[in-house]
Amino acid sequence: MSESTANVAPDLAVDLAGLSLANPMMTASGTCGYANEYADFADLSQLGAFVTKSITREVRPGNEAYRIVETRAGMLNAIGLANVGLDVFLEQKIPLLEKLGPPIIVNVAGHSVDDYTHTAAAVAQQSIVQAVELNVSCPNVSDGLTFGTNPGLLRELVHEVRQAMEDRVKLIVKLSPNASDIVGTAEAAIDGGAQMLSLTNTFTAMAIDVNKRRPRLANGTGGLSGPAIRPIAVYLTHLVYSSVAKDAGVPLIGMGGIQNWRDAAEFVLAGASGLAVGTALFIDPATPQRVCNGLRDWLTSIGCHKLQDAIGTLDVSK
Repeated sequence: MSESTANVAPDLAVDLAGLSLANPMMTASGTCGYANEYADFADLSQLGAFVTKSITREVRPGNEAYRIVETRAGMLNAIGLANVGLDVFLEQKIPLLEKLGPPIIVNVAGHSVDDYTHTAAAVAQQSIVQAVELNVSCPNVSDGLTFGTNPGLLRELVHEVRQAMEDRVKLIVKLSPNASDIVGTAEAAIDGGAQMLSLTNTFTAMAIDVNKRRPRLANGTGGLSGPAIRPIAVYLTHLVYSSVAKDAGVPLIGMGGIQNWRDAAEFVLAGASGLAVGTALFIDPATPQRVCNGLRDWLTSIGCHKLQDAIGTLDVSK
């Protein structure tokens, strides 16, 4: 290694199916609001991409309180996809996103194929939007897992949404860890036209108030996120990468308990090209920037000049 090369910081840029990001760090949907809610606490322009909370065709009030409870090494939420609805999002939130800086990814949810296609198509018409992420894996609404756990329905949904969207806008499918066969749902999403996969969404879980002898969440169950799920999320990322995504050339966005660069590096080695931070934002909104700094030091320590070259290089030999 020459002296000039040694002094150059490793390149964190990644290519996600033609979507070029300056670094792999992005917000996880549902934890960062619609646009600039974190602007007073972190420099959002330094993100690789900004992912909005889920947007639905109609306004959704969400579930009753309590909707969030803290657990050891994690958090349970049962927000229930509460959001302002498509019309208000387009009118009031898109102008804020245009000022944000990084590439914009909008998360879309729905009750039916028509809901998804209508909302995704409308969002994709906005010039600021570079990708749509389909939320087919929310465990906190009554029909939130209908598509995410049924490969046949998922394939049909993804195909219809891809047909309804502008070609320039990338399509991401957010996989559910609650599916009995996540490789099967990953294959179905890719067959339907998904250009990227993100994984994982939260795990269905419960916390109980032992004095009241009732669930702590009004919804009964919620989605578990945070450090508690990270080893499982890393495993599922590697499983999907090695089983289907690598050969299909479909990039993965890894998420689930990322708090520091070591957590992020595990996902990279397991096969993730993009990295999303969610629960950790509630503790430190600057987590993505700290992770980027740590990843650069890590890449230097292993003699790697590009993050892209480290993706999926986990050594599983016996």
